[in-house]
Amino acid sequence: MPLFVYVLSLAVFAQGTSEFMLSGLVPGIARDMSVSVGAAAGLTSAYAVGMIVGAPAMAVLSARWPRRRALAGFLAAFVVVHVVGAVTTSFPVLFGTRIVAAIVNAGFLAVAMSAATALAGPARQARATAVMLSGVTLSCVAGVPAGALLGDRFGWRSAFWAVAALCLPALALVFRSAPAAAARRRDVSIRKEAREVGSRPVRLAMILAALVNGATFATFAYLAVIATEVTHLPGGAVPGLLAAFGVGAFVGVTAAGRIGDGQLRRGLVLAVCALSAGWAVLAATSAHTAPLFVVTILQGGLSFGIGSMLVNRVMVVASRAPSLGGSFATVALNAGAFLGPLLAGIATETTHDYRHAAWVSAALAAAAVVIVAARTRAAVAAPR
Repeated sequence: MPLFVYVLSLAVFAQGTSEFMLSGLVPGIARDMSVSVGAAAGLTSAYAVGMIVGAPAMAVLSARWPRRRALAGFLAAFVVVHVVGAVTTSFPVLFGTRIVAAIVNAGFLAVAMSAATALAGPARQARATAVMLSGVTLSCVAGVPAGALLGDRFGWRSAFWAVAALCLPALALVFRSAPAAAARRRDVSIRKEAREVGSRPVRLAMILAALVNGATFATFAYLAVIATEVTHLPGGAVPGLLAAFGVGAFVGVTAAGRIGDGQLRRGLVLAVCALSAGWAVLAATSAHTAPLFVVTILQGGLSFGIGSMLVNRVMVVASRAPSLGGSFATVALNAGAFLGPLLAGIATETTHDYRHAAWVSAALAAAAVVIVAARTRAAVAAPR
């Protein structure tokens, strides 16, 4: 695997930490900015929307830029907006920095995914995708708990400073180690690529990725509340539970990079079935500590392993759209990350039972099962 792919993963780790760390910083931001907890929590939704809108827009804007310039530019902008966020005393300005950070994060991720898979070559494309996404899983294991710890001890602004500092080595390495081959083609046809990513196979792959990621984050967003309100664990146990999910996710992504090839096979159908069943088991057994931890680890592995395979699937079926393929994979992931917690919020507000977040996850994964099974049967039945 080219060294530069690991450099990109380091940057993705820093950006993933920024995206997810807000869950532990909301109370401090609300107090410091004199806003409601709901308003502070809206920073998370703003980030997800920025990622969804920003990915295709930034991919189009940077389509003809040299990849080194695009990656360095997006990463430098990410550092700047975190510095602004760390020093501002205005909540609207902070809100704006989260949107801008999400947009440049989306741009970086779209270019990075295309660059990584191009450098790795077709035979190692799944491995490259897994290495990139391992940065996200490691941010769940280490970055998010560290951000929460910094916020608790030194205030939420320290977490923003830490993310900016964490990006600097990655920025330096992008300048230094980006290969000469990582340059954008000058003959890119955005119109042709747009037709390609609008094709039925790409749309289907994006829907599957969004459903699985929606299932993941519907429950992940409520894991802390399930632990304290349903399982009745002390608040100090929550970081351990989140880290357990992250460990499972890292193992799942690593395994997917070695066995996934971007094809819809029976094994993937079985894995998605297990994913749906696992969320149902979590909902049914979350009142007990041991099952909660065990199932959380397993679901972290399944969720991110299957998610990695489906992201690779988007890249495979969009291979004739090298400039836009990565951006639409990013859109699929973040559409799920936005819609899953939204649906879980509606369910839990209606029933006043936080376990229903896991039932929402089970339903979303079951919808993915139906689609994957139908496509697999169609592929088997197709004449060779």
